[in-house]
Amino acid sequence: MESMGENSKRLQSVFSVFPEAYRHFSETIWPIFKKGPFKTILIFLLFFVAAIIVSLWTNTSLTDGGMLSSFLPSKQSEEIPEFPFNCSNIDISKGCPSGTHHHQNHTSSPSDEECPHYFRWIHENLRPWKERGGITREMVERAKHTANFRLLIVNGTVYVERYSPAFQTRDVFTWWGILQMMRRYPGKLPDLDLMFDCDDQPVIRSDDYKGPLASAPPPLFRYCADDTTLDIVFPDWSFWGWPEVNIKPWGPLSKQLMKANKMKWSKKEPYAHWKGNPYTSQNRLDLLKCNLSRQQDWNARIYVQDWEKETREGFKNSDLTKQCTHRYKIYVEGRGWSVSEKYILACNSLALVVKPRYYDFFSRSLMPLKHYWPIKENDLCRSIKFSVDFGNSHKPVAQEIGNLGSKFVQEELKMEYVYDYMFHLLNEYSKLLMYKPTVPERAVEFCSEIMGCPASGLVKQFMKQAVVMAPSNTDPCNMPPPFNSTTLRAFLDKKENQEKDVQTWENQNGQH
Repeated sequence: MESMGENSKRLQSVFSVFPEAYRHFSETIWPIFKKGPFKTILIFLLFFVAAIIVSLWTNTSLTDGGMLSSFLPSKQSEEIPEFPFNCSNIDISKGCPSGTHHHQNHTSSPSDEECPHYFRWIHENLRPWKERGGITREMVERAKHTANFRLLIVNGTVYVERYSPAFQTRDVFTWWGILQMMRRYPGKLPDLDLMFDCDDQPVIRSDDYKGPLASAPPPLFRYCADDTTLDIVFPDWSFWGWPEVNIKPWGPLSKQLMKANKMKWSKKEPYAHWKGNPYTSQNRLDLLKCNLSRQQDWNARIYVQDWEKETREGFKNSDLTKQCTHRYKIYVEGRGWSVSEKYILACNSLALVVKPRYYDFFSRSLMPLKHYWPIKENDLCRSIKFSVDFGNSHKPVAQEIGNLGSKFVQEELKMEYVYDYMFHLLNEYSKLLMYKPTVPERAVEFCSEIMGCPASGLVKQFMKQAVVMAPSNTDPCNMPPPFNSTTLRAFLDKKENQEKDVQTWENQNGQH
């Protein structure tokens, strides 16, 4: 183990603010300022030089840093809660204070709830390593070349070794989420060691590890995967907040979305709505062609989200609670899956899901014609028009599907279950480790106090809104059994048949 002085330096490096502030400034704010006068350019250059000097002087690395949030709106109408710990007593240079929640043993009673259906996919996620007899240290370390960080839990304490900065604050709020799970279930997880990649697209290709002579795949955690990859899916950062686009943590936001959904179905606009960045995938670009024009009305109302303008104007036109005014909401992937999925489903509108390639931790359990309406990607506009025409002609059916999709995310995706999913995934993963994890030399101890207290602006506000106030009095929900070959095939066949039914209806409609 390194000395306290070395550990202090590592902590200061992990929470250095000036390089991260510059990175955020150059990626998000500078594109706005470059349109301004020469004086603004001069200010930027001075900031750039100062950031380089400070970075070289302190030998810091690009990381979280609460100062990046000073470039973001900090005013919110609701009252911001306080942390359930006293930041005035925190000295970052001395590391985490003793007696933090994740160190404590907390007595709780067994749960009488069975976990939602999507927990069964945990067994499928880990099957490649279970079939090979477990996970070695060498397997884990082979994932290092793409990972943003390595996270360990040793004797109830969280450690992070950061390799490279993630885009925006994805890694920061992923750490925060894991720490809150540890506060909810202190002392209950065994030792573990994992690699995490915060990028959109999965990289562990299953074809590279087939055959009797093939090596075992490296276990790599990320936010999504697809049928050709083995990346282990984990809840994404936005469940604890996305300050760069002013999206609040899922806990408070889901409650606000529920209140905003009081509009009657008959009062909603009878069209399909989508708003976002269309320049991240071909499907999104194709979606632009479905917008209302003088020549054609495909029943779609498509809006391009200008994030530069939104940042400049304080996100006045990107409030998710005001985007549930249409009967139909379109979900279409970007570079990978999109975090917008849960917000779209929460609207009590019929979710029109363009044939997805990727899945996150819960979406594989969504059923077409129950939770959403499937849309063909190879005939996008006609498919959307048919779905809207059908829904407007069969309002009770469309409304019921919309209600069930909303009910799914409100009840089965509440934060309690998100934490339970994280707990069970990490617990099952730890059972496969064939070695005793040890703390790497460059790893830093993490706790909520070390992250939350030095933060500022929206970063701190969202951390406060998403903090777990006290340990749970009950254990996590009870894991459902794994699929067997029969139950998995039956589930997948049902999804496929439901999609085929819709395609048949569309084809018949096109013939008339």
